[in-house]
Amino acid sequence: MDAVWSLDWAWGLPLIVLTVVLHAYGLGLISTVVSSKLRPTGRVRHLSHGSIIIIGSAALATTVLHAAEGSIWAGAYSLLGALPDHKSAMLYSLNALTSYGHASLHLAPRWELMGALEALNGWILFGLTTAFLFTVLQKAWNSASPVNA
Repeated sequence: MDAVWSLDWAWGLPLIVLTVVLHAYGLGLISTVVSSKLRPTGRVRHLSHGSIIIIGSAALATTVLHAAEGSIWAGAYSLLGALPDHKSAMLYSLNALTSYGHASLHLAPRWELMGALEALNGWILFGLTTAFLFTVLQKAWNSASPVNA
């Protein structure tokens, strides 16, 4: 393996592990709140406005979680001098996490593999978030149904 890319792996893999662990912990905290708010009542009811607000709040909370994880990558890019300033690093990071990309921003050639590793990290994080939000929707629907149905 090329010695230059070894540093990308040395930085990228711990960042992936850190953000996945942070994400799992954050989703666990959000889940605790959601579960306490969406308890089945034992009677038939429709999906309430409160349930819809809880679903939206869970989506907002996961968005904030993704932004926090993007800022961790941005901090690494700034520390390594891979981008000229923190604003560029944050924008690049959010673009990489979402696999959106941005034509006018590029990592210093020395750190390009880290950008690909961050995109891989984004796929993992968004997969976890998708599964989590699906579970939140199921809990919301189940809380609107009778317990003994």
